[in-house]
Amino acid sequence: MNQPDIAPDLPRASSPGASLLADLNPQQREAAMALVGPVCILAGPGTGKTHTITRRIAYGVQTGAYAPDRVLALTFTTRAAGQLRGRLQQLGIEGVQARTFHAAALRQLGYFWPQVIGDSMPNIVSAKSAIVAEAGERIGSRIQPAQVRAIAEEIEWRKISELDFETYEQALRSGERHIPTGLSLAQTSALVQAYERVKDERRQLDFEDILLATAGMIEVEPWIAGQIREQYRFFVVDEYQDISPLQHKLLRLWMGKRRELCVVGDPAQTIYSFAGARASFLTDFQREFPEAREIAITGSYRSSLPIIAAANALATQIPHALQLERQGDQATNHAPRPTYTEFSRDIDEAADIASRIREAIGNGERPSTIAVLVRTNAQTAVIEQELQRLGVPFRVPTGKPFFQRPEVRQIIAGLHAAVVAGQDHGPLFQRVSDVLRSRGWTQEPPKEQGPVREAWNAMDAIMRLADDQPAGTTLAQFARDMQRRAQQQHEPQIEAVTLSTMHAAKGLEWDRVFVAGLSEGRMPVVQADSETLIGEERRLLYVAVTRARAHLRCSSARQSGAPSRFLPEFGNRIRHETPTATNRADPAE
Repeated sequence: MNQPDIAPDLPRASSPGASLLADLNPQQREAAMALVGPVCILAGPGTGKTHTITRRIAYGVQTGAYAPDRVLALTFTTRAAGQLRGRLQQLGIEGVQARTFHAAALRQLGYFWPQVIGDSMPNIVSAKSAIVAEAGERIGSRIQPAQVRAIAEEIEWRKISELDFETYEQALRSGERHIPTGLSLAQTSALVQAYERVKDERRQLDFEDILLATAGMIEVEPWIAGQIREQYRFFVVDEYQDISPLQHKLLRLWMGKRRELCVVGDPAQTIYSFAGARASFLTDFQREFPEAREIAITGSYRSSLPIIAAANALATQIPHALQLERQGDQATNHAPRPTYTEFSRDIDEAADIASRIREAIGNGERPSTIAVLVRTNAQTAVIEQELQRLGVPFRVPTGKPFFQRPEVRQIIAGLHAAVVAGQDHGPLFQRVSDVLRSRGWTQEPPKEQGPVREAWNAMDAIMRLADDQPAGTTLAQFARDMQRRAQQQHEPQIEAVTLSTMHAAKGLEWDRVFVAGLSEGRMPVVQADSETLIGEERRLLYVAVTRARAHLRCSSARQSGAPSRFLPEFGNRIRHETPTATNRADPAE
Protein backbone atom coordinates (compact mmCIF):
# COMPACT_ATOMS: atom_id res chain seq x y z
CA MET A 1 0.00 0.00 0.00
CA ASN A 2 1.49 3.31 -1.11
CA GLN A 3 0.98 5.56 1.85
CA PRO A 4 3.33 8.30 3.04
CA ASP A 5 4.52 8.29 6.63
CA ILE A 6 3.31 11.83 7.18
CA ALA A 7 -0.01 13.20 5.98
CA PRO A 8 0.16 16.50 4.05
CA ASP A 9 0.00 19.65 6.12
CA LEU A 10 -3.14 21.75 6.03
CA PRO A 11 -2.72 24.54 3.46
CA ARG A 12 -2.41 28.07 4.78
CA ALA A 13 -5.72 29.65 5.69
CA SER A 14 -5.26 32.18 2.89
CA SER A 15 -4.74 29.45 0.27
CA PRO A 16 -7.60 28.70 -2.16
CA GLY A 17 -9.88 25.99 -0.78
CA ALA A 18 -8.05 25.71 2.56
CA SER A 19 -11.30 26.05 4.54
CA LEU A 20 -12.66 22.94 2.77
CA LEU A 21 -9.98 20.78 4.40
CA ALA A 22 -10.10 22.22 7.91
CA ASP A 23 -12.44 19.56 9.37
CA LEU A 24 -10.75 16.55 7.71
CA ASN A 25 -8.53 14.13 9.58
CA PRO A 26 -5.01 13.47 8.17
CA GLN A 27 -6.08 10.45 6.10
CA GLN A 28 -9.10 12.26 4.66
CA ARG A 29 -7.00 15.35 3.96
CA GLU A 30 -4.40 13.32 2.12
CA ALA A 31 -7.14 11.87 -0.09
CA ALA A 32 -8.76 15.26 -0.69
CA MET A 33 -5.47 16.82 -1.75
CA ALA A 34 -4.55 13.98 -4.14
CA LEU A 35 -5.97 15.73 -7.20
CA VAL A 36 -3.76 14.46 -10.02
CA GLY A 37 -3.37 11.12 -11.73
CA PRO A 38 -4.98 7.76 -10.86
CA VAL A 39 -5.96 7.68 -7.18
CA CYS A 40 -7.44 4.73 -5.27
CA ILE A 41 -9.09 5.56 -1.93
CA LEU A 42 -9.85 2.58 0.31
CA ALA A 43 -12.43 3.68 2.87
CA GLY A 44 -14.09 1.47 5.47
CA PRO A 45 -17.65 1.88 6.81
CA GLY A 46 -18.29 5.10 8.71
CA THR A 47 -15.00 6.71 7.66
CA GLY A 48 -16.62 9.68 5.93
CA LYS A 49 -15.84 8.73 2.34
CA THR A 50 -18.67 10.80 0.82
CA HIS A 51 -17.55 13.77 2.91
CA THR A 52 -14.00 13.22 1.68
CA ILE A 53 -14.71 12.89 -2.03
CA THR A 54 -17.04 15.90 -2.09
CA ARG A 55 -14.29 17.95 -0.42
CA ARG A 56 -11.78 16.55 -2.93
CA ILE A 57 -13.92 17.66 -5.88
CA ALA A 58 -14.67 21.04 -4.31
CA TYR A 59 -10.99 21.56 -3.43
CA GLY A 60 -10.01 20.73 -7.01
CA VAL A 61 -12.50 23.27 -8.35
CA GLN A 62 -11.58 26.05 -5.93
CA THR A 63 -7.84 25.63 -6.53
CA GLY A 64 -8.36 25.70 -10.29
CA ALA A 65 -7.24 22.11 -10.86
CA TYR A 66 -10.68 21.16 -12.20
CA ALA A 67 -13.21 22.93 -14.35
CA PRO A 68 -16.50 21.84 -12.72
CA ASP A 69 -18.26 21.05 -16.00
CA ARG A 70 -15.38 18.72 -16.93
CA VAL A 71 -15.92 16.50 -13.84
CA LEU A 72 -18.08 13.36 -14.00
CA ALA A 73 -18.78 11.73 -10.62
CA LEU A 74 -20.33 8.26 -10.92
CA THR A 75 -22.33 6.36 -8.32
CA PHE A 76 -24.56 3.29 -8.30
CA THR A 77 -27.84 4.68 -6.93
CA THR A 78 -29.93 7.73 -7.71
CA ARG A 79 -30.01 8.51 -4.00
CA ALA A 80 -26.19 8.57 -3.76
CA ALA A 81 -25.92 10.75 -6.86
CA GLY A 82 -28.45 13.19 -5.42
CA GLN A 83 -26.57 13.30 -2.11
CA LEU A 84 -23.33 14.06 -3.92
CA ARG A 85 -24.91 16.89 -5.93
CA GLY A 86 -26.53 18.31 -2.81
CA ARG A 87 -23.31 18.33 -0.79
CA LEU A 88 -21.40 19.98 -3.62
CA GLN A 89 -24.08 22.68 -3.93
CA GLN A 90 -23.84 23.31 -0.19
CA LEU A 91 -20.11 23.91 -0.73
CA GLY A 92 -20.91 26.39 -3.50
CA ILE A 93 -19.82 24.08 -6.33
CA GLU A 94 -22.12 24.13 -9.36
CA GLY A 95 -21.77 22.39 -12.70
CA VAL A 96 -20.27 19.03 -11.63
CA GLN A 97 -22.14 16.11 -13.18
CA ALA A 98 -22.97 13.51 -10.50
CA ARG A 99 -24.91 10.60 -11.99
CA THR A 100 -25.34 6.86 -11.90
CA PHE A 101 -23.65 4.92 -14.69
CA HIS A 102 -27.05 4.29 -16.28
CA ALA A 103 -28.15 7.93 -16.05
CA ALA A 104 -24.90 9.18 -17.60
CA ALA A 105 -25.08 6.61 -20.41
CA LEU A 106 -28.77 7.27 -21.07
CA ARG A 107 -28.13 11.00 -21.38
CA GLN A 108 -25.41 10.38 -23.97
CA LEU A 109 -27.44 7.74 -25.79
CA GLY A 110 -30.46 10.03 -26.05
CA TYR A 111 -28.29 12.79 -27.51
CA PHE A 112 -26.35 10.74 -30.07
CA TRP A 113 -28.94 8.10 -31.10
CA PRO A 114 -30.86 10.30 -33.59
CA GLN A 115 -27.59 11.42 -35.17
CA VAL A 116 -26.24 7.86 -35.56
CA ILE A 117 -29.42 5.83 -36.20
CA GLY A 118 -31.53 8.58 -37.74
CA ASP A 119 -34.57 7.72 -35.65
CA SER A 120 -35.95 8.30 -32.17
CA MET A 121 -34.51 6.20 -29.37
CA PRO A 122 -36.46 3.04 -28.40
CA ASN A 123 -38.52 3.00 -25.21
CA ILE A 124 -36.83 1.89 -22.00
CA VAL A 125 -38.13 -1.24 -20.25
CA SER A 126 -39.16 -0.33 -16.70
CA ALA A 127 -39.32 -3.97 -15.56
CA LYS A 128 -38.30 -7.24 -17.19
CA SER A 129 -41.06 -9.41 -15.71
CA ALA A 130 -43.69 -8.99 -18.46
CA ILE A 131 -41.17 -9.71 -21.23
CA VAL A 132 -39.78 -12.73 -19.35
CA ALA A 133 -43.32 -14.08 -18.93
CA GLU A 134 -44.01 -13.68 -22.67
CA ALA A 135 -40.67 -15.33 -23.45
CA GLY A 136 -41.85 -18.30 -21.37
CA GLU A 137 -45.03 -18.55 -23.42
CA ARG A 138 -43.00 -18.39 -26.64
CA ILE A 139 -40.97 -21.46 -25.68
CA GLY A 140 -43.96 -23.27 -24.17
CA SER A 141 -42.92 -22.97 -20.52
CA ARG A 142 -45.18 -21.54 -17.83
CA ILE A 143 -42.85 -20.04 -15.28
CA GLN A 144 -43.57 -19.08 -11.68
CA PRO A 145 -43.01 -15.57 -10.21
CA ALA A 146 -39.85 -16.66 -8.38
CA GLN A 147 -38.51 -18.10 -11.64
CA VAL A 148 -39.31 -14.84 -13.46
CA ARG A 149 -37.12 -12.97 -10.97
CA ALA A 150 -34.34 -15.55 -11.27
CA ILE A 151 -34.38 -15.38 -15.09
CA ALA A 152 -34.29 -11.57 -14.95
CA GLU A 153 -31.15 -11.83 -12.79
CA GLU A 154 -29.59 -14.24 -15.30
CA ILE A 155 -30.35 -11.86 -18.18
CA GLU A 156 -28.70 -9.00 -16.32
CA TRP A 157 -25.67 -11.05 -15.29
CA ARG A 158 -25.02 -12.32 -18.82
CA LYS A 159 -25.13 -8.86 -20.34
CA ILE A 160 -23.08 -6.99 -17.75
CA SER A 161 -20.52 -9.82 -17.88
CA GLU A 162 -20.45 -9.34 -21.68
CA LEU A 163 -21.09 -13.01 -22.50
CA ASP A 164 -22.66 -14.25 -25.71
CA PHE A 165 -25.31 -16.99 -25.49
CA GLU A 166 -22.84 -19.83 -26.07
CA THR A 167 -20.46 -18.64 -23.36
CA TYR A 168 -23.39 -18.11 -20.98
CA GLU A 169 -24.49 -21.73 -21.52
CA GLN A 170 -20.97 -22.82 -20.62
CA ALA A 171 -21.26 -20.84 -17.37
CA LEU A 172 -24.45 -22.75 -16.58
CA ARG A 173 -22.86 -26.13 -17.37
CA SER A 174 -19.76 -25.39 -15.28
CA GLY A 175 -21.82 -24.41 -12.24
CA GLU A 176 -20.55 -20.82 -12.30
CA ARG A 177 -24.23 -19.85 -12.44
CA HIS A 178 -27.04 -21.67 -10.66
CA ILE A 179 -29.89 -22.89 -12.86
CA PRO A 180 -33.15 -21.45 -11.40
CA THR A 181 -35.09 -23.95 -9.30
CA GLY A 182 -37.61 -25.94 -11.35
CA LEU A 183 -36.02 -25.13 -14.71
CA SER A 184 -33.58 -27.11 -16.83
CA LEU A 185 -30.39 -25.78 -18.38
CA ALA A 186 -32.03 -25.86 -21.81
CA GLN A 187 -35.09 -23.95 -20.56
CA THR A 188 -32.95 -21.32 -18.84
CA SER A 189 -30.87 -20.74 -21.95
CA ALA A 190 -33.97 -20.67 -24.18
CA LEU A 191 -35.71 -18.16 -21.91
CA VAL A 192 -32.71 -15.82 -21.87
CA GLN A 193 -32.58 -15.87 -25.68
CA ALA A 194 -36.36 -15.56 -26.13
CA TYR A 195 -36.35 -12.50 -23.85
CA GLU A 196 -33.99 -10.70 -26.22
CA ARG A 197 -36.15 -11.60 -29.25
CA VAL A 198 -39.36 -10.33 -27.61
CA LYS A 199 -37.67 -7.13 -26.45
CA ASP A 200 -36.21 -6.45 -29.91
CA GLU A 201 -39.59 -7.04 -31.57
CA ARG A 202 -41.14 -4.50 -29.22
CA ARG A 203 -38.32 -2.06 -30.06
CA GLN A 204 -37.31 -1.65 -26.44
CA LEU A 205 -34.08 -1.31 -24.48
CA ASP A 206 -33.46 -2.49 -20.93
CA PHE A 207 -31.00 -0.95 -18.45
CA GLU A 208 -28.14 -3.20 -19.57
CA ASP A 209 -28.78 -2.32 -23.23
CA ILE A 210 -28.28 1.35 -22.33
CA LEU A 211 -24.72 0.61 -21.24
CA LEU A 212 -24.08 -1.78 -24.15
CA ALA A 213 -25.42 0.63 -26.77
CA THR A 214 -23.48 3.58 -25.37
CA ALA A 215 -20.26 1.56 -25.30
CA GLY A 216 -20.92 0.36 -28.84
CA MET A 217 -21.44 3.88 -30.18
CA ILE A 218 -18.22 5.13 -28.60
CA GLU A 219 -16.28 2.15 -30.01
CA VAL A 220 -17.49 2.47 -33.61
CA GLU A 221 -17.96 6.25 -33.91
CA PRO A 222 -14.68 8.13 -33.31
CA TRP A 223 -16.40 11.50 -33.45
CA ILE A 224 -18.68 10.51 -30.56
CA ALA A 225 -15.70 9.29 -28.52
CA GLY A 226 -13.96 12.60 -29.23
CA GLN A 227 -16.91 14.72 -28.08
CA ILE A 228 -17.37 12.77 -24.84
CA ARG A 229 -13.65 12.78 -23.99
CA GLU A 230 -13.49 16.50 -24.65
CA GLN A 231 -16.47 17.07 -22.32
CA TYR A 232 -15.30 14.93 -19.37
CA ARG A 233 -11.66 15.03 -18.27
CA PHE A 234 -11.83 14.14 -14.56
CA PHE A 235 -13.62 11.05 -13.25
CA VAL A 236 -14.63 10.00 -9.74
CA VAL A 237 -16.27 6.62 -9.07
CA ASP A 238 -17.79 5.83 -5.67
CA GLU A 239 -18.39 2.26 -4.39
CA TYR A 240 -15.86 0.98 -6.92
CA GLN A 241 -16.02 -2.52 -5.46
CA ASP A 242 -19.49 -2.78 -7.05
CA ILE A 243 -18.40 -2.08 -10.63
CA SER A 244 -19.21 -4.69 -13.29
CA PRO A 245 -17.12 -5.61 -16.35
CA LEU A 246 -19.53 -3.71 -18.62
CA GLN A 247 -19.44 -0.59 -16.44
CA HIS A 248 -15.66 -0.81 -16.27
CA LYS A 249 -15.47 -1.06 -20.07
CA LEU A 250 -17.71 1.98 -20.47
CA LEU A 251 -15.64 3.96 -17.96
CA ARG A 252 -12.44 3.23 -19.88
CA LEU A 253 -14.16 4.23 -23.14
CA TRP A 254 -15.22 7.53 -21.55
CA MET A 255 -11.67 8.14 -20.33
CA GLY A 256 -9.81 7.20 -23.51
CA LYS A 257 -6.10 7.76 -22.80
CA ARG A 258 -6.75 10.02 -19.82
CA ARG A 259 -5.50 8.93 -16.38
CA GLU A 260 -7.44 11.40 -14.23
CA LEU A 261 -9.46 8.81 -12.34
CA CYS A 262 -10.24 8.64 -8.62
CA VAL A 263 -11.99 5.52 -7.32
CA VAL A 264 -13.34 5.00 -3.81
CA GLY A 265 -14.37 1.69 -2.31
CA ASP A 266 -14.08 -1.02 0.34
CA PRO A 267 -13.36 -4.65 -0.65
CA ALA A 268 -14.98 -5.83 2.59
CA GLN A 269 -18.31 -4.41 1.43
CA THR A 270 -18.43 -6.35 -1.84
CA ILE A 271 -21.92 -7.89 -1.68
CA TYR A 272 -23.09 -7.86 -5.31
CA SER A 273 -20.76 -10.42 -6.91
CA PHE A 274 -23.83 -12.55 -7.66
CA ALA A 275 -25.05 -9.70 -9.88
CA GLY A 276 -21.76 -9.34 -11.75
CA ALA A 277 -19.82 -6.87 -9.57
CA ARG A 278 -16.06 -7.51 -9.42
CA ALA A 279 -14.05 -6.24 -6.47
CA SER A 280 -10.90 -7.16 -8.40
CA PHE A 281 -11.18 -3.87 -10.31
CA LEU A 282 -10.63 -2.16 -6.94
CA THR A 283 -8.11 -4.55 -5.39
CA ASP A 284 -6.06 -4.73 -8.62
CA PHE A 285 -6.28 -1.01 -9.38
CA GLN A 286 -2.52 -0.57 -9.22
CA ARG A 287 -2.03 -3.35 -11.76
CA GLU A 288 -4.27 -1.49 -14.18
CA PHE A 289 -2.70 1.86 -13.28
CA PRO A 290 0.87 1.17 -12.03
CA GLU A 291 1.45 4.85 -11.25
CA ALA A 292 -1.69 5.04 -9.09
CA ARG A 293 -1.57 6.44 -5.58
CA GLU A 294 -3.37 4.32 -2.96
CA ILE A 295 -4.69 5.92 0.24
CA ALA A 296 -6.45 4.12 3.10
CA ILE A 297 -9.00 5.84 5.36
CA THR A 298 -9.56 3.74 8.47
CA GLY A 299 -10.86 6.20 11.07
CA SER A 300 -14.54 5.41 11.67
CA TYR A 301 -16.87 8.05 13.07
CA ARG A 302 -19.99 5.89 13.07
CA SER A 303 -19.80 2.89 15.37
CA SER A 304 -18.83 2.62 19.02
CA LEU A 305 -15.54 0.97 19.95
CA PRO A 306 -17.18 -2.34 20.98
CA ILE A 307 -19.00 -2.55 17.64
CA ILE A 308 -15.83 -1.66 15.72
CA ALA A 309 -13.99 -4.39 17.67
CA ALA A 310 -16.61 -6.95 16.59
CA ALA A 311 -16.44 -5.76 12.97
CA ASN A 312 -12.64 -5.91 12.99
CA ALA A 313 -12.72 -9.47 14.35
CA LEU A 314 -14.95 -10.54 11.44
CA ALA A 315 -12.80 -8.55 9.01
CA THR A 316 -9.73 -10.69 9.79
CA GLN A 317 -11.45 -13.42 7.75
CA ILE A 318 -12.11 -11.08 4.78
CA PRO A 319 -9.29 -10.59 2.22
CA HIS A 320 -8.22 -6.95 1.72
CA ALA A 321 -10.44 -5.71 4.59
CA LEU A 322 -9.30 -2.64 6.50
CA GLN A 323 -8.97 -2.61 10.28
CA LEU A 324 -11.10 0.30 11.52
CA GLU A 325 -10.09 2.76 14.22
CA ARG A 326 -12.56 4.78 16.25
CA GLN A 327 -12.38 8.53 15.59
CA GLY A 328 -13.95 11.30 17.61
CA ASP A 329 -15.46 10.62 21.04
CA GLN A 330 -13.37 7.88 22.66
CA ALA A 331 -15.98 7.63 25.41
CA THR A 332 -17.70 5.10 23.17
CA ASN A 333 -15.25 2.62 24.70
CA HIS A 334 -17.80 2.36 27.52
CA ALA A 335 -20.68 1.65 25.13
CA PRO A 336 -22.38 -1.74 25.50
CA ARG A 337 -20.77 -4.77 23.93
CA PRO A 338 -22.73 -6.39 21.07
CA THR A 339 -24.76 -9.41 22.13
CA TYR A 340 -25.94 -12.69 20.63
CA THR A 341 -28.97 -14.69 21.83
CA GLU A 342 -30.18 -18.06 20.58
CA PHE A 343 -33.94 -18.67 20.91
CA SER A 344 -35.92 -21.88 20.51
CA ARG A 345 -38.41 -20.62 17.92
CA ASP A 346 -38.63 -17.90 15.31
CA ILE A 347 -41.67 -16.45 17.10
CA ASP A 348 -39.69 -16.14 20.34
CA GLU A 349 -36.87 -14.35 18.55
CA ALA A 350 -39.31 -11.95 16.88
CA ALA A 351 -41.20 -11.32 20.13
CA ASP A 352 -37.98 -10.45 21.97
CA ILE A 353 -36.90 -8.05 19.22
CA ALA A 354 -40.30 -6.33 19.18
CA SER A 355 -40.40 -6.07 22.97
CA ARG A 356 -36.94 -4.52 23.17
CA ILE A 357 -37.79 -2.03 20.45
CA ARG A 358 -40.99 -1.00 22.21
CA GLU A 359 -38.98 -0.51 25.42
CA ALA A 360 -36.36 1.60 23.63
CA ILE A 361 -39.06 3.82 22.09
CA GLY A 362 -40.69 4.11 25.49
CA ASN A 363 -37.37 5.36 26.84
CA GLY A 364 -37.30 8.17 24.29
CA GLU A 365 -35.52 6.67 21.28
CA ARG A 366 -37.00 7.64 17.93
CA PRO A 367 -38.32 4.73 15.83
CA SER A 368 -36.35 6.03 12.83
CA THR A 369 -33.07 5.38 14.69
CA ILE A 370 -33.79 1.64 14.98
CA ALA A 371 -33.50 -1.13 12.38
CA VAL A 372 -34.01 -4.88 12.15
CA LEU A 373 -31.86 -6.51 9.46
CA VAL A 374 -32.42 -9.98 7.97
CA ARG A 375 -30.86 -11.94 5.13
CA THR A 376 -33.97 -12.46 2.96
CA ASN A 377 -37.41 -10.91 2.58
CA ALA A 378 -39.00 -14.22 3.58
CA GLN A 379 -37.78 -13.68 7.17
CA THR A 380 -39.69 -10.47 7.76
CA ALA A 381 -43.24 -11.82 8.15
CA VAL A 382 -42.95 -13.09 11.75
CA ILE A 383 -41.09 -9.93 12.83
CA GLU A 384 -43.73 -7.71 11.17
CA GLN A 385 -46.39 -9.68 13.04
CA GLU A 386 -44.78 -9.05 16.44
CA LEU A 387 -44.06 -5.37 15.78
CA GLN A 388 -47.68 -4.88 14.74
CA ARG A 389 -48.95 -6.80 17.79
CA LEU A 390 -47.07 -4.41 20.09
CA GLY A 391 -48.09 -1.32 18.15
CA VAL A 392 -44.56 -0.48 16.99
CA PRO A 393 -44.53 1.64 13.80
CA PHE A 394 -42.34 0.07 11.14
CA ARG A 395 -41.58 0.32 7.47
CA VAL A 396 -40.34 -2.22 4.95
CA PRO A 397 -38.51 -0.29 2.20
CA THR A 398 -39.98 -1.24 -1.17
CA GLY A 399 -37.06 -0.06 -3.23
CA LYS A 400 -39.08 2.79 -4.73
CA PRO A 401 -37.42 6.13 -3.90
CA PHE A 402 -39.42 8.43 -1.62
CA PHE A 403 -39.90 11.13 -4.24
CA GLN A 404 -41.16 8.62 -6.82
CA ARG A 405 -44.06 7.54 -4.61
CA PRO A 406 -47.34 8.66 -6.25
CA GLU A 407 -48.71 10.29 -3.09
CA VAL A 408 -45.50 12.30 -2.63
CA ARG A 409 -45.60 13.52 -6.23
CA GLN A 410 -49.24 14.53 -5.76
CA ILE A 411 -48.43 16.44 -2.59
CA ILE A 412 -45.55 18.36 -4.20
CA ALA A 413 -47.84 19.25 -7.11
CA GLY A 414 -50.53 20.25 -4.57
CA LEU A 415 -48.11 22.54 -2.72
CA HIS A 416 -47.21 24.37 -5.94
CA ALA A 417 -50.89 24.58 -6.92
CA ALA A 418 -51.75 26.14 -3.53
CA VAL A 419 -49.00 28.75 -4.05
CA VAL A 420 -50.30 29.59 -7.55
CA ALA A 421 -53.84 29.84 -6.16
CA GLY A 422 -52.69 32.47 -3.66
CA GLN A 423 -53.14 30.29 -0.59
CA ASP A 424 -49.70 31.18 0.77
CA HIS A 425 -50.88 32.92 3.93
CA GLY A 426 -51.19 31.90 7.55
CA PRO A 427 -49.06 29.37 9.47
CA LEU A 428 -47.04 27.00 7.29
CA PHE A 429 -48.16 23.90 9.17
CA GLN A 430 -51.80 24.78 8.48
CA ARG A 431 -51.25 25.32 4.75
CA VAL A 432 -49.30 22.07 4.39
CA SER A 433 -51.85 20.24 6.53
CA ASP A 434 -54.63 21.39 4.19
CA VAL A 435 -52.80 19.97 1.18
CA LEU A 436 -52.05 16.69 2.97
CA ARG A 437 -55.61 16.23 4.22
CA SER A 438 -56.92 16.70 0.69
CA ARG A 439 -54.76 13.69 -0.24
CA GLY A 440 -56.01 11.50 2.62
CA TRP A 441 -53.62 12.24 5.47
CA THR A 442 -54.96 12.15 9.04
CA GLN A 443 -53.31 13.02 12.32
CA GLU A 444 -53.63 9.46 13.61
CA PRO A 445 -51.94 6.67 11.66
CA PRO A 446 -54.04 3.85 10.18
CA LYS A 447 -54.11 0.69 12.28
CA GLU A 448 -53.28 -1.64 9.41
CA GLN A 449 -49.76 -2.04 8.03
CA GLY A 450 -48.86 -2.46 4.37
CA PRO A 451 -49.33 0.03 1.50
CA VAL A 452 -51.86 2.18 3.38
CA ARG A 453 -49.49 2.66 6.31
CA GLU A 454 -46.52 3.21 3.97
CA ALA A 455 -48.41 6.01 2.19
CA TRP A 456 -49.38 7.56 5.53
CA ASN A 457 -45.76 7.38 6.73
CA ALA A 458 -44.61 9.27 3.64
CA MET A 459 -47.24 12.00 4.04
CA ASP A 460 -46.58 12.29 7.76
CA ALA A 461 -42.85 12.74 7.07
CA ILE A 462 -43.71 15.79 4.94
CA MET A 463 -45.95 17.15 7.71
CA ARG A 464 -43.18 16.79 10.30
CA LEU A 465 -40.74 18.43 7.92
CA ALA A 466 -43.09 21.42 7.70
CA ASP A 467 -43.35 21.52 11.50
CA ASP A 468 -39.55 21.71 11.74
CA GLN A 469 -39.21 24.75 9.44
CA PRO A 470 -38.02 28.07 10.92
CA ALA A 471 -40.70 30.57 11.91
CA GLY A 472 -41.78 32.70 8.99
CA THR A 473 -41.15 30.08 6.28
CA THR A 474 -43.68 30.58 3.50
CA LEU A 475 -45.52 27.89 1.59
CA ALA A 476 -43.67 28.97 -1.57
CA GLN A 477 -40.31 28.51 0.16
CA PHE A 478 -41.37 25.12 1.50
CA ALA A 479 -42.58 24.02 -1.96
CA ARG A 480 -39.25 25.05 -3.48
CA ASP A 481 -37.39 23.19 -0.73
CA MET A 482 -39.40 20.04 -1.47
CA GLN A 483 -38.55 20.37 -5.17
CA ARG A 484 -34.86 20.77 -4.31
CA ARG A 485 -35.01 17.72 -2.04
CA ALA A 486 -36.60 15.71 -4.86
CA GLN A 487 -33.82 16.68 -7.25
CA GLN A 488 -31.15 15.72 -4.72
CA GLN A 489 -33.04 12.65 -3.44
CA HIS A 490 -32.79 14.15 0.06
CA GLU A 491 -35.56 12.16 1.71
CA PRO A 492 -37.21 13.38 4.91
CA GLN A 493 -37.04 11.10 7.93
CA ILE A 494 -39.92 8.60 8.17
CA GLU A 495 -40.62 8.06 11.86
CA ALA A 496 -40.80 4.26 11.87
CA VAL A 497 -38.55 1.31 12.62
CA THR A 498 -36.84 0.03 9.47
CA LEU A 499 -37.23 -3.68 8.70
CA SER A 500 -34.80 -4.42 5.87
CA THR A 501 -32.68 -7.01 4.16
CA MET A 502 -28.94 -6.69 4.67
CA HIS A 503 -28.42 -5.86 1.00
CA ALA A 504 -30.91 -2.99 1.12
CA ALA A 505 -29.26 -1.61 4.28
CA LYS A 506 -25.97 -0.91 2.50
CA GLY A 507 -25.00 2.77 2.87
CA LEU A 508 -27.41 3.38 5.76
CA GLU A 509 -26.92 3.57 9.54
CA TRP A 510 -28.96 3.51 12.74
CA ASP A 511 -28.30 3.98 16.47
CA ARG A 512 -29.77 0.58 17.39
CA VAL A 513 -29.57 -2.44 15.06
CA PHE A 514 -30.97 -5.94 15.49
CA VAL A 515 -29.42 -8.56 13.18
CA ALA A 516 -31.86 -11.48 13.18
CA GLY A 517 -31.82 -14.99 11.75
CA LEU A 518 -28.11 -15.81 12.20
CA SER A 519 -28.53 -19.55 11.68
CA GLU A 520 -27.10 -21.98 9.14
CA GLY A 521 -29.20 -21.97 5.99
CA ARG A 522 -30.08 -18.32 6.52
CA MET A 523 -26.65 -16.76 7.15
CA PRO A 524 -25.06 -18.10 5.09
CA VAL A 525 -28.02 -18.99 2.89
CA VAL A 526 -28.30 -22.61 1.83
CA GLN A 527 -27.43 -21.68 -1.77
CA ALA A 528 -23.94 -20.56 -0.66
CA ASP A 529 -22.26 -23.86 -1.56
CA SER A 530 -18.75 -22.67 -2.39
CA GLU A 531 -15.96 -20.78 -0.63
CA THR A 532 -16.55 -17.84 -2.95
CA LEU A 533 -20.23 -17.62 -2.02
CA ILE A 534 -19.48 -18.16 1.67
CA GLY A 535 -17.07 -15.22 1.46
CA GLU A 536 -19.82 -13.07 -0.03
CA GLU A 537 -22.14 -14.00 2.86
CA ARG A 538 -19.45 -13.10 5.42
CA ARG A 539 -19.02 -9.69 3.78
CA LEU A 540 -22.78 -9.20 3.88
CA LEU A 541 -22.79 -9.86 7.63
CA TYR A 542 -19.91 -7.37 7.97
CA VAL A 543 -22.07 -4.76 6.22
CA ALA A 544 -24.98 -5.52 8.57
CA VAL A 545 -22.85 -5.24 11.73
CA THR A 546 -21.31 -1.92 10.66
CA ARG A 547 -24.72 -0.28 10.20
CA ALA A 548 -24.99 0.11 14.00
CA ARG A 549 -23.78 3.22 15.82
CA ALA A 550 -24.31 2.40 19.49
CA HIS A 551 -26.30 -0.81 20.06
CA LEU A 552 -26.00 -4.13 18.23
CA ARG A 553 -28.00 -7.26 19.08
CA CYS A 554 -27.65 -10.47 17.06
CA SER A 555 -29.94 -13.48 17.34
CA SER A 556 -31.09 -16.77 15.83
CA ALA A 557 -33.62 -19.55 16.47
CA ARG A 558 -32.85 -23.28 16.75
CA GLN A 559 -36.09 -23.92 14.85
CA SER A 560 -34.36 -22.59 11.71
CA GLY A 561 -30.98 -24.27 12.15
CA ALA A 562 -27.75 -24.31 14.11
CA PRO A 563 -26.08 -20.99 14.95
CA SER A 564 -24.26 -19.44 11.99
CA ARG A 565 -20.68 -20.58 11.35
CA PHE A 566 -19.72 -16.89 11.36
CA LEU A 567 -20.54 -16.31 15.03
CA PRO A 568 -17.33 -17.91 16.39
CA GLU A 569 -15.32 -15.52 14.19
CA PHE A 570 -16.38 -12.64 16.45
CA GLY A 571 -14.56 -14.31 19.35
CA ASN A 572 -15.27 -12.59 22.66
CA ARG A 573 -16.22 -9.36 20.90
CA ILE A 574 -19.87 -10.42 21.12
CA ARG A 575 -21.37 -11.39 24.48
CA HIS A 576 -23.67 -14.43 24.52
CA GLU A 577 -26.92 -13.93 26.44
CA THR A 578 -29.58 -16.33 27.71
CA PRO A 579 -33.02 -15.60 26.25
CA THR A 580 -35.74 -14.29 28.54
CA ALA A 581 -38.88 -16.35 28.98
CA THR A 582 -41.73 -15.76 26.55
CA ASN A 583 -45.35 -16.83 26.59
CA ARG A 584 -45.86 -16.32 22.88
CA ALA A 585 -47.66 -19.19 21.20
CA ASP A 586 -46.69 -20.22 17.69
CA PRO A 587 -49.47 -19.13 15.29
CA ALA A 588 -49.19 -22.53 13.61
CA GLU A 589 -50.09 -24.36 16.83
